Amino acid sequence: MAYMVLAYPELSALDFDRIQNFRRVSDELFKIVEPHFTIVFPVFDIPKDEIIGEIKENAVHFSKIDFTISRATLHKDEIRNQFNAYLVPDEGYDHIVNLHDKLYSGILKGNLRLDLVYIPHITIGNSLDLLTCKNMVDEWNAKEISIRGTISSLTIINYENDVVTRLEEIELN
Repeated sequence: MAYMVLAYPELSALDFDRIQNFRRVSDELFKIVEPHFTIVFPVFDIPKDEIIGEIKENAVHFSKIDFTISRATLHKDEIRNQFNAYLVPDEGYDHIVNLHDKLYSGILKGNLRLDLVYIPHITIGNSLDLLTCKNMVDEWNAKEISIRGTISSLTIINYENDVVTRLEEIELN
């Protein structure tokens, strides 16, 4: 069992469909999870009730987060040894990072990966081949992008055997 915290953004139907249509052919996790920002990465060593309590306690300090995305970016995933196409917010970036940092300040502190830089993002594609992933980013950026959305809640999930099970939904103020 791996517990995670995801933020499923509220998007316009047009933007959601655009992301999903692209992910359908380019993202290996398309059938597993909807577009999201990962706020807390897999935690294996803390019981579910403790994680839920901790997230609820820390999330109360945060308001809804509005964000804007204007381009796709290329990212090398050191863990999976692959390349990713990300939608990274221009506006709202710092607020998402602050949320991430706060959630890792208590009992989750020992699970924070200090060897990786946290980049808030929605993954739209991935490949083992750099050029393939670069082409995804170029294809996405060939059209003007202005995706506006809101993070209104956090979802605590269990991720096991390529299945996402929603455990708890926590509304932001």
